[in-house]
Amino acid sequence: MPAASTLLSSAFFNRDPRRVARSLLGKVLIRRTPHGILAGRIVETEAYLGAGDAAAHSASGKTARNSVLFGPPGFAYVYFIYGNYYCLNVSCLPDGVPGGVLFRALEPLMGVREMAAGRGLSVPGPEYLKKASWLRKISAGPGLLCEAFSITRARDNGKSFVSSRSDLQIADDGHRVRRVAIGPRIGITKSAEQPLRYFIANSPFVSVPLRPLVKA
Repeated sequence: MPAASTLLSSAFFNRDPRRVARSLLGKVLIRRTPHGILAGRIVETEAYLGAGDAAAHSASGKTARNSVLFGPPGFAYVYFIYGNYYCLNVSCLPDGVPGGVLFRALEPLMGVREMAAGRGLSVPGPEYLKKASWLRKISAGPGLLCEAFSITRARDNGKSFVSSRSDLQIADDGHRVRRVAIGPRIGITKSAEQPLRYFIANSPFVSVPLRPLVKA
């Protein structure tokens, strides 16, 4: 993990997905690779509430595909969408109760060149490694961040985020988020109007910088 960071525990995820989604902002998603560490700060999430949420994959009950959402908190749920992209989620709530949070966007922190390569991008020059306008091409979207971190269903579905032995983790490095904005979810048709998208206000790395419903 990056220096001075603490791995999140299962208790962190054993809560209402809305609380988890908000609390995840500012935390760091980490991928350990043979060539080094990839890390990105979580700047945007979406909460999915389980059986009562028509947009949630668990709304119609437990299946082989969504079983991770019904399992213990703190595990990766990965699915394929539009025939092109994977999306990464984390399970929430106690074992047997479905709920989850979708990771929508990251701010690249470590392993930027490797993440860019995962996206099929080449770095134009060293100066671009600090330009938000270029960096957002790497992970400003759920499918993009999965490409950057080489996340697939076959490789990562069911993987623990809270195990010290896992190559996919979430850590707290002490970063504090000043303002959180809340708006409707994106890219869905069912229950789309619910204010369950959480993002760091004014972050240049969010997927779609829509006007928020609430600032807190």
